[in-house]
Amino acid sequence: MAAISGNLLYVAFFLYLAATIAFAVSVTGRKWRNKAGEMSGNRWGFIGFLSSIGASLFATGYFITRWMHAGHAPVSNMFEYMTFLGIAIGYAFVIIYAIYRSNVLGMFTMPIVMLIVAYASLFPREVEPLIPALQSNWLTIHVITVALGQGILSIGMAAGLVYLVRTLDFTKTNKRTRAFEFVMYSLISLVGFILIGYLFSAMNYEATFNYVNEQDLEAQMVYNLPPLVGPHEGELVTENRMEPFFNAPAIIRANDLNTVIWSLIAGLVLYVALRLILRKRIGGAIQPLLKGVSPQAVDEVSYRAIAIGFPVFALGGLIFAMIWAQIAWSRFWGWDPKEVWALVTFLFYAAYLHLRLSRGWQGERSAWLCVIGFAIIMFNLVFVNLVIAGLHSYA
Repeated sequence: MAAISGNLLYVAFFLYLAATIAFAVSVTGRKWRNKAGEMSGNRWGFIGFLSSIGASLFATGYFITRWMHAGHAPVSNMFEYMTFLGIAIGYAFVIIYAIYRSNVLGMFTMPIVMLIVAYASLFPREVEPLIPALQSNWLTIHVITVALGQGILSIGMAAGLVYLVRTLDFTKTNKRTRAFEFVMYSLISLVGFILIGYLFSAMNYEATFNYVNEQDLEAQMVYNLPPLVGPHEGELVTENRMEPFFNAPAIIRANDLNTVIWSLIAGLVLYVALRLILRKRIGGAIQPLLKGVSPQAVDEVSYRAIAIGFPVFALGGLIFAMIWAQIAWSRFWGWDPKEVWALVTFLFYAAYLHLRLSRGWQGERSAWLCVIGFAIIMFNLVFVNLVIAGLHSYA
C-alpha cells in the first residue's frame, strides 16, 4: 500500500508539471484562430485545467492509500503536512479556475504546488506510529482544516503576484520593485533548497553531533548538509566533516537553521545567475507575458480567495487547535511559538479584510498584503516549525 501511495503521488507531481507547461504555453504561445480568422479559444488552458484536475485526483488517491496504510490521517510530520498543503492549493486552484478561467493564475499557481511537494519530499517519508500527543481524531480535524485554509489563502498570494507583475514599473528602481525582487529571491531560495537537498542526498552526506538540547540533556543531531552552524555545545563525531563556524543556542534546532542558511545561499546564487541571463529584473522579464491580463480581475480573485480561506483557517488554526490543546495539555492556550504565529496569521488576514472593506485598500495595496500574508504562513511552516524548539517540534 505504501508503494501504491508513493506512485500515485509521483503521477500527481508530473501532472502538476504538465499543467504548469500547458498554462505557460497558453499564456506565452500564439493564439489559435478558426478558418474564418476568429479566435477559437486557447486549448492549452483547457489542457492545463484537465491536467490539474487529474493531478488532484491522483493526489487524493495518494492521501487515501497512505491513510489506509498508516491507520491515521497522513498529516503528522513535515513530509505529510507539506505534501497535503500542496494538494490543498491544487484543490483551491481547480475551484477558482472553474469560476474565473484564468490561465495566468495557473501559470503562477502550479509551479508553487510543485515546489511545495518537492520541498516536502526532502523530509523523511517513512510511515511511523503516532506519538501519544497526536493520537486523537482532532489531529485529522485540526490539521486538515488548517491546510485547506492555507491552500485557499495561497491562491490569494498567487493572484497578488500576478497583479504586481502586471502593474509595477520595473524600469524604475524603488522600494516596490526591490521588494518584488526580494519575493522572487525568496521563491528561488526554495528551489535552491530542493536542488542542494537532492545533491547532498545523492552523495549520502551525513555529519553527526553530540550536543546539549533545550532540556539540558545530552543528545545527538544529524546534519544532511555541511554544518555552517552547529548545535548547542555541539561536538562533531563524524570524521572528515567540516567544523561549523559557530554554535546555535539550545532553543534553536541547529540542523534546520543550517538548512535555511544553505537555502538562502543557494537561492542567492540562482537569483544572480538568472539576473545575468535575463539582464533585467525577473519581474520585468515576466511582465510582457501578462499584457492581456485584467488587473481588476486578478484583484477580485485574490480578495475572494482570502475571504473564503480566512474563516477556514481561523476555524482550524485557532478554534479546533484550542479544543485539541485543552484535551491534550489541559489548557487551550500556552504561547507556544507555533500558537503565537497562528494568531499572528489570523490577525494579519483579519486586518487585510478590514482594510479592504472599510478603508478601500484595493489594487496594489491589497496585492502586497496577499504576498506578505503568504510569507507569514511560510515563515510559520518553515522557520517556526523547524528551527524554534517548541511543543510542535515533533512535526
